[in-house]
Amino acid sequence: MSGTSQSRETIAGKVVALYVAALVVAIDQITKSLAVANLQAGPIHIFGPFYFRLEFNSGFAFSLATGYGSIIGVVAVVVAAALLFYSAKTESLWFKVALGLVAGGALGNVSDRVFRGHGGAVVDFIYSGFWPTFNLADTSIVTGAVLIAIISIRSERSSRRSQLGS
Repeated sequence: MSGTSQSRETIAGKVVALYVAALVVAIDQITKSLAVANLQAGPIHIFGPFYFRLEFNSGFAFSLATGYGSIIGVVAVVVAAALLFYSAKTESLWFKVALGLVAGGALGNVSDRVFRGHGGAVVDFIYSGFWPTFNLADTSIVTGAVLIAIISIRSERSSRRSQLGS
């Protein structure tokens, strides 16, 4: 492999999390815009207990810390930046994807707080009846966190096996 193509692969590998985060923010913002535009008249039944229902959350998970949107936003930006920085240092593609999912979800919700004009609130629109209303950014954060946990557990198990084998 030539030096140029190897350096391109290295650069591409380092920015996987950034690409994933950007994609998450874009899809999240599109779906939130659609929710605001189409759910003003009331909820739309999807199936079973699931509805699209417009809500605004000025807190974070489960509406905790309601009214502290500015502080939550600053913390989210710092955490997202740290995750993206760390992602350039890890070798695992799936770990980079997971970090990008979490960072993208955090930045998607920060975008709402800063740019949507709902008093620092985040647009939530997926309602299940048995879970607080959420959005795709929230789903991305949870999915990324679960992937990080799975990857970390598998890595720890693999490390222990290799130590026992030596």
